[in-house]
Amino acid sequence: MTMTQTQRSLARLAATVCLAVAAATSIGAQAKPVPPKAPPPPVQLSALSKENLAKPRPKPPFDLTGMWQHEGRMNTWKFVPETFKLTPEAQVHYDRGVQALKDGGIYRDDIGQCWPAGLPLIMTRVWPIAMVQLPTVIYMISHFENSVRMIYLDGRPHTDPDVVVRTFNGESIGKWEGDTLVVDTKYFPGHHHWMDQGGASVPISEDAHIVERFTMRPDGKMDIEYTMTDPKNWVGEWKMTKTFGRREETDITEVQCLPDLNDHLPATKSKAIVK
Repeated sequence: MTMTQTQRSLARLAATVCLAVAAATSIGAQAKPVPPKAPPPPVQLSALSKENLAKPRPKPPFDLTGMWQHEGRMNTWKFVPETFKLTPEAQVHYDRGVQALKDGGIYRDDIGQCWPAGLPLIMTRVWPIAMVQLPTVIYMISHFENSVRMIYLDGRPHTDPDVVVRTFNGESIGKWEGDTLVVDTKYFPGHHHWMDQGGASVPISEDAHIVERFTMRPDGKMDIEYTMTDPKNWVGEWKMTKTFGRREETDITEVQCLPDLNDHLPATKSKAIVK
């Protein structure tokens, strides 16, 4: 019995299909399974959202709510240690600042021209700071320029450096370690930002990193221990402690820094003063 032309064609087609199925089965057996996509990260709730505020949390060791002011003595508001080693770039600014003082001038008086003081200087300016502590965040509003600072306590991590908005007070993330509030701050702009003004002119770069440790003293005062690094401007860690006291008899008021109203202040515009 011989096969017709049609039968032979069907047989060849069937054989081809069988070979293709066998090859696909072999390839499928060798291919690795595709892992499921990771779920998107949870949306960070606002520090003031009702859901975030209502989350159960341990009672904090202390409440900073109130008016606070640095208890300054001569030069204790400054954040440059007595001995230090600067990078070559920062040394240039420091030397120019020293020379400007000898000449009766001021080097780069950016604060006098309404640039923010920024952290850490904003904490020890001669005006008080209003602090409001919630379970998720501490708000600080300085009487100096009405500078606003937030310390987040809701467990959030630092923002991705590729999307963070850098600010003069930086991004502050706090956590409780026993009876101490530890605050980690970074993400500074890297320009018009100084460790001291009108004295040791040491700039603060975008790589600066500040860790504060807030503790309450038995006398009701508060100590903040500072550990500061900035590899672009100085070598090693700078450490110091500042003491703050409550101010029960004052409030802060609205303040604006307007350069056009400061023309009578020599430090803000005078070419003979600002170097």
